[in-house]
Amino acid sequence: MTKFNDFIHPFVVPSGKKISLHKDYDPTYKADYLNKSDAAIKLQEGIEALVKSQEILYAQNTYALLIIFQAMDAAGKDSTIKHVMSGLNPQGCQVFSFKSPSSEELDHDYLWRHFKALPERGRIGIFNRSYYEEVLVTRVHPEILEQQNLPPHLKDSHIWQRRYEEINNFEKYLVNNGIVVLKFFLNVSKEEQKKRFLERLKQPEKNWKFSIHDVKERAFWDEYMKAYEDTFNNTSTGWASWYIIPADHKWFTRLVVADVIYKTLQSLDLKYPTVQEHKEELLKAQKILESEK
Repeated sequence: MTKFNDFIHPFVVPSGKKISLHKDYDPTYKADYLNKSDAAIKLQEGIEALVKSQEILYAQNTYALLIIFQAMDAAGKDSTIKHVMSGLNPQGCQVFSFKSPSSEELDHDYLWRHFKALPERGRIGIFNRSYYEEVLVTRVHPEILEQQNLPPHLKDSHIWQRRYEEINNFEKYLVNNGIVVLKFFLNVSKEEQKKRFLERLKQPEKNWKFSIHDVKERAFWDEYMKAYEDTFNNTSTGWASWYIIPADHKWFTRLVVADVIYKTLQSLDLKYPTVQEHKEELLKAQKILESEK
Protein backbone atom coordinates (compact mmCIF):
# COMPACT_ATOMS: atom_id res chain seq x y z
CA MET A 1 0.00 0.00 0.00
CA THR A 2 1.07 3.60 -0.43
CA LYS A 3 2.41 6.01 2.13
CA PHE A 4 -0.19 7.34 4.58
CA ASN A 5 0.64 11.04 4.34
CA ASP A 6 0.92 11.07 0.55
CA PHE A 7 -2.23 9.13 -0.18
CA ILE A 8 -4.69 9.48 2.69
CA HIS A 9 -4.04 12.84 4.31
CA PRO A 10 -5.72 15.01 1.60
CA PHE A 11 -9.05 13.25 2.22
CA VAL A 12 -9.23 13.76 5.99
CA VAL A 13 -11.50 16.45 7.42
CA PRO A 14 -9.31 18.14 10.07
CA SER A 15 -10.81 18.33 13.53
CA GLY A 16 -11.67 21.88 14.57
CA LYS A 17 -11.15 23.34 11.09
CA LYS A 18 -14.04 24.50 8.93
CA ILE A 19 -13.99 23.05 5.42
CA SER A 20 -15.88 23.87 2.26
CA LEU A 21 -17.11 20.71 0.60
CA HIS A 22 -17.31 22.41 -2.79
CA LYS A 23 -13.94 24.19 -2.65
CA ASP A 24 -11.76 21.76 -0.72
CA TYR A 25 -12.82 18.33 -2.05
CA ASP A 26 -13.01 17.49 -5.75
CA PRO A 27 -15.24 14.48 -6.55
CA THR A 28 -13.46 14.01 -9.89
CA TYR A 29 -9.97 13.78 -8.37
CA LYS A 30 -7.72 10.81 -9.00
CA ALA A 31 -3.98 10.55 -8.40
CA ASP A 32 -2.00 11.46 -11.52
CA TYR A 33 0.56 8.74 -10.87
CA LEU A 34 -2.07 5.97 -10.93
CA ASN A 35 -4.11 4.47 -13.73
CA LYS A 36 -7.03 2.06 -13.54
CA SER A 37 -5.00 -1.10 -14.21
CA ASP A 38 -2.29 -0.21 -11.68
CA ALA A 39 -4.97 0.60 -9.12
CA ALA A 40 -6.55 -2.82 -9.63
CA ILE A 41 -3.24 -4.49 -8.81
CA LYS A 42 -2.70 -2.30 -5.76
CA LEU A 43 -6.27 -2.92 -4.59
CA GLN A 44 -5.72 -6.67 -4.73
CA GLU A 45 -2.51 -6.25 -2.71
CA GLY A 46 -4.44 -4.13 -0.24
CA ILE A 47 -7.21 -6.71 0.12
CA GLU A 48 -4.65 -9.42 0.82
CA ALA A 49 -3.09 -7.20 3.51
CA LEU A 50 -6.55 -6.51 4.96
CA VAL A 51 -7.29 -10.23 5.18
CA LYS A 52 -4.16 -10.78 7.27
CA SER A 53 -4.94 -7.83 9.53
CA GLN A 54 -8.52 -9.00 10.01
CA GLU A 55 -7.30 -12.43 11.03
CA ILE A 56 -5.13 -10.92 13.77
CA LEU A 57 -7.94 -8.54 14.84
CA TYR A 58 -10.24 -11.55 15.21
CA ALA A 59 -7.65 -13.61 17.09
CA GLN A 60 -6.67 -10.81 19.48
CA ASN A 61 -10.34 -10.10 20.30
CA THR A 62 -9.57 -6.70 21.84
CA TYR A 63 -10.62 -4.09 19.30
CA ALA A 64 -13.62 -3.81 17.00
CA LEU A 65 -13.77 -1.69 13.85
CA LEU A 66 -16.91 0.21 12.87
CA ILE A 67 -16.88 1.48 9.27
CA ILE A 68 -19.54 4.00 8.26
CA PHE A 69 -20.41 4.77 4.64
CA GLN A 70 -22.48 7.83 3.77
CA ALA A 71 -23.13 9.19 0.29
CA MET A 72 -25.65 10.45 -2.18
CA ASP A 73 -27.40 7.79 -4.26
CA ALA A 74 -25.27 6.07 -6.93
CA ALA A 75 -21.99 7.15 -5.31
CA GLY A 76 -20.85 3.52 -5.11
CA LYS A 77 -21.33 2.49 -1.48
CA ASP A 78 -22.50 -1.05 -2.30
CA SER A 79 -19.79 -1.71 -4.88
CA THR A 80 -17.07 -0.28 -2.64
CA ILE A 81 -18.13 -2.56 0.21
CA LYS A 82 -18.27 -5.51 -2.19
CA HIS A 83 -14.85 -4.93 -3.76
CA VAL A 84 -12.87 -3.80 -0.71
CA MET A 85 -14.26 -6.31 1.79
CA SER A 86 -14.57 -9.22 -0.66
CA GLY A 87 -11.76 -11.35 0.73
CA LEU A 88 -12.52 -10.98 4.43
CA ASN A 89 -13.67 -13.85 6.62
CA PRO A 90 -17.48 -13.49 6.82
CA GLN A 91 -17.37 -14.79 10.42
CA GLY A 92 -15.56 -11.59 11.41
CA CYS A 93 -17.39 -9.06 9.25
CA GLN A 94 -20.98 -7.83 9.41
CA VAL A 95 -22.79 -5.42 7.06
CA PHE A 96 -25.93 -3.53 8.06
CA SER A 97 -27.94 -1.44 5.60
CA PHE A 98 -30.19 0.99 7.41
CA LYS A 99 -33.44 1.85 5.66
CA SER A 100 -36.32 3.98 6.95
CA PRO A 101 -36.93 3.11 10.63
CA SER A 102 -39.71 0.69 11.51
CA SER A 103 -42.56 1.55 13.90
CA GLU A 104 -40.69 -0.28 16.67
CA GLU A 105 -37.51 1.70 15.97
CA LEU A 106 -39.43 4.97 15.94
CA ASP A 107 -40.54 4.22 19.51
CA HIS A 108 -36.88 4.42 20.57
CA ASP A 109 -34.21 7.10 20.33
CA TYR A 110 -32.51 7.43 16.94
CA LEU A 111 -29.28 5.71 18.08
CA TRP A 112 -31.04 2.61 19.45
CA ARG A 113 -31.11 0.49 16.30
CA HIS A 114 -27.49 1.34 15.53
CA PHE A 115 -26.36 0.50 19.03
CA LYS A 116 -27.81 -2.98 18.60
CA ALA A 117 -25.81 -3.49 15.40
CA LEU A 118 -22.37 -2.55 16.78
CA PRO A 119 -19.60 -5.07 16.02
CA GLU A 120 -18.32 -7.38 18.74
CA ARG A 121 -14.66 -7.33 19.73
CA GLY A 122 -12.47 -8.86 17.06
CA ARG A 123 -14.94 -8.04 14.30
CA ILE A 124 -15.50 -5.45 11.60
CA GLY A 125 -18.94 -3.88 11.38
CA ILE A 126 -20.03 -1.94 8.31
CA PHE A 127 -22.90 0.54 8.37
CA ASN A 128 -24.26 1.22 4.88
CA ARG A 129 -25.84 4.53 5.89
CA SER A 130 -26.04 5.17 9.60
CA TYR A 131 -27.24 7.40 12.41
CA TYR A 132 -25.88 10.30 10.37
CA GLU A 133 -29.07 10.11 8.33
CA GLU A 134 -30.66 11.88 11.32
CA VAL A 135 -28.68 15.05 10.59
CA LEU A 136 -28.79 14.67 6.80
CA VAL A 137 -32.05 13.31 5.37
CA THR A 138 -34.03 14.41 8.41
CA ARG A 139 -32.55 17.88 8.18
CA VAL A 140 -33.34 18.19 4.47
CA HIS A 141 -36.82 16.78 5.12
CA PRO A 142 -37.73 18.05 8.62
CA GLU A 143 -41.23 16.57 8.27
CA ILE A 144 -39.58 13.26 9.20
CA LEU A 145 -39.27 14.60 12.76
CA GLU A 146 -43.04 14.38 13.08
CA GLN A 147 -42.79 10.59 12.90
CA GLN A 148 -40.32 10.44 15.78
CA ASN A 149 -42.80 11.44 18.47
CA LEU A 150 -40.36 13.78 20.15
CA PRO A 151 -41.57 16.24 22.79
CA PRO A 152 -42.54 19.46 20.96
CA HIS A 153 -39.96 21.62 22.72
CA LEU A 154 -37.14 19.42 21.33
CA LYS A 155 -38.11 20.12 17.72
CA ASP A 156 -36.54 23.54 17.79
CA SER A 157 -33.81 25.22 15.72
CA HIS A 158 -31.08 23.81 18.00
CA ILE A 159 -31.89 20.15 17.36
CA TRP A 160 -29.12 19.64 14.80
CA GLN A 161 -26.43 21.11 17.05
CA ARG A 162 -27.65 18.88 19.90
CA ARG A 163 -27.50 15.85 17.65
CA TYR A 164 -23.95 16.67 16.54
CA GLU A 165 -22.98 16.76 20.21
CA GLU A 166 -24.84 13.51 20.94
CA ILE A 167 -23.16 11.74 18.03
CA ASN A 168 -19.71 13.00 19.06
CA ASN A 169 -20.28 11.76 22.61
CA PHE A 170 -21.57 8.41 21.32
CA GLU A 171 -18.50 7.91 19.13
CA LYS A 172 -16.20 8.97 21.98
CA TYR A 173 -17.88 6.33 24.13
CA LEU A 174 -17.30 3.71 21.42
CA VAL A 175 -13.62 4.60 21.02
CA ASN A 176 -13.14 4.57 24.80
CA ASN A 177 -14.44 1.01 24.76
CA GLY A 178 -12.17 -0.28 22.01
CA ILE A 179 -14.45 0.27 19.00
CA VAL A 180 -12.49 2.20 16.36
CA VAL A 181 -14.76 4.39 14.21
CA LEU A 182 -13.98 5.05 10.52
CA LYS A 183 -16.30 7.37 8.58
CA PHE A 184 -16.32 7.61 4.79
CA PHE A 185 -18.27 10.04 2.61
CA LEU A 186 -18.14 8.95 -1.03
CA ASN A 187 -18.16 12.30 -2.77
CA VAL A 188 -19.84 11.90 -6.16
CA SER A 189 -20.58 14.85 -8.43
CA LYS A 190 -24.12 15.68 -9.52
CA GLU A 191 -23.09 15.13 -13.15
CA GLU A 192 -21.67 11.66 -12.44
CA GLN A 193 -24.77 10.72 -10.45
CA LYS A 194 -26.94 11.59 -13.46
CA LYS A 195 -24.73 9.46 -15.70
CA ARG A 196 -25.00 6.47 -13.36
CA PHE A 197 -28.76 6.85 -13.02
CA LEU A 198 -29.11 6.76 -16.82
CA GLU A 199 -26.90 3.64 -16.95
CA ARG A 200 -29.17 1.93 -14.44
CA LEU A 201 -32.21 2.78 -16.54
CA LYS A 202 -30.63 1.42 -19.73
CA GLN A 203 -29.39 -1.85 -18.20
CA PRO A 204 -32.21 -4.28 -17.25
CA GLU A 205 -30.05 -6.05 -14.70
CA LYS A 206 -29.62 -2.74 -12.86
CA ASN A 207 -33.23 -1.54 -13.03
CA TRP A 208 -33.94 -2.95 -9.58
CA LYS A 209 -31.49 -0.46 -8.06
CA PHE A 210 -33.42 2.51 -9.41
CA SER A 211 -36.32 4.37 -7.85
CA ILE A 212 -38.12 7.51 -9.01
CA HIS A 213 -37.48 8.77 -5.48
CA ASP A 214 -33.76 8.91 -6.34
CA VAL A 215 -34.41 11.41 -9.13
CA LYS A 216 -36.73 13.50 -6.99
CA GLU A 217 -34.03 13.81 -4.31
CA ARG A 218 -31.72 15.47 -6.87
CA ALA A 219 -33.90 18.56 -6.51
CA PHE A 220 -32.53 18.87 -2.96
CA TRP A 221 -28.86 18.50 -3.96
CA ASP A 222 -27.76 21.89 -2.63
CA GLU A 223 -29.59 21.30 0.66
CA TYR A 224 -27.88 17.95 1.05
CA MET A 225 -24.44 19.42 0.34
CA LYS A 226 -25.04 22.07 3.01
CA ALA A 227 -26.19 19.41 5.49
CA TYR A 228 -23.13 17.25 4.74
CA GLU A 229 -20.75 20.19 5.07
CA ASP A 230 -22.19 21.17 8.44
CA THR A 231 -22.01 17.54 9.55
CA PHE A 232 -18.33 17.25 8.65
CA ASN A 233 -17.50 20.55 10.34
CA ASN A 234 -19.23 19.48 13.54
CA THR A 235 -18.49 15.75 13.78
CA SER A 236 -14.99 15.20 12.38
CA THR A 237 -13.17 14.76 15.68
CA GLY A 238 -9.79 13.65 16.90
CA TRP A 239 -11.26 10.28 17.84
CA ALA A 240 -13.48 9.76 14.77
CA SER A 241 -12.41 11.66 11.66
CA TRP A 242 -14.36 11.93 8.44
CA TYR A 243 -12.74 10.91 5.15
CA ILE A 244 -14.17 12.60 2.05
CA ILE A 245 -13.32 10.23 -0.80
CA PRO A 246 -13.54 11.30 -4.47
CA ALA A 247 -16.18 9.01 -5.99
CA ASP A 248 -16.44 9.86 -9.69
CA HIS A 249 -13.82 7.18 -10.44
CA LYS A 250 -14.83 3.99 -8.64
CA TRP A 251 -11.46 2.32 -9.06
CA PHE A 252 -9.80 5.21 -7.21
CA THR A 253 -12.49 5.32 -4.52
CA ARG A 254 -12.00 1.65 -3.68
CA LEU A 255 -8.23 1.97 -3.48
CA VAL A 256 -8.36 4.92 -1.08
CA VAL A 257 -10.95 3.25 1.16
CA ALA A 258 -8.89 0.04 1.30
CA ASP A 259 -5.77 2.01 2.16
CA VAL A 260 -7.46 3.92 5.00
CA ILE A 261 -8.86 0.71 6.51
CA TYR A 262 -5.52 -1.08 6.23
CA LYS A 263 -3.56 1.80 7.76
CA THR A 264 -6.10 2.08 10.58
CA LEU A 265 -5.73 -1.60 11.46
CA GLN A 266 -1.94 -1.29 11.27
CA SER A 267 -2.02 1.62 13.71
CA LEU A 268 -3.58 -0.65 16.36
CA ASP A 269 -0.37 -2.70 16.58
CA LEU A 270 -2.37 -5.93 16.49
CA LYS A 271 -0.71 -9.15 17.63
CA TYR A 272 -1.72 -12.76 17.90
CA PRO A 273 -2.42 -13.66 21.55
CA THR A 274 0.42 -15.38 23.39
CA VAL A 275 -0.12 -18.96 24.51
CA GLN A 276 2.63 -19.34 27.10
CA GLU A 277 0.17 -20.22 29.82
CA HIS A 278 -1.11 -23.10 27.67
CA LYS A 279 2.30 -24.33 26.57
CA GLU A 280 2.26 -27.46 28.72
CA GLU A 281 -1.24 -28.37 27.58
CA LEU A 282 -0.25 -27.87 23.95
CA LEU A 283 2.78 -30.11 24.34
CA LYS A 284 0.63 -32.75 26.04
CA ALA A 285 -1.89 -32.58 23.21
CA GLN A 286 0.92 -32.93 20.68
CA LYS A 287 2.23 -36.08 22.39
CA ILE A 288 -1.24 -37.64 22.46
CA LEU A 289 -1.75 -37.00 18.76
CA GLU A 290 1.70 -38.27 17.80
CA SER A 291 1.23 -41.46 19.85
CA GLU A 292 -1.93 -42.42 17.99
CA LYS A 293 -1.57 -45.45 15.71
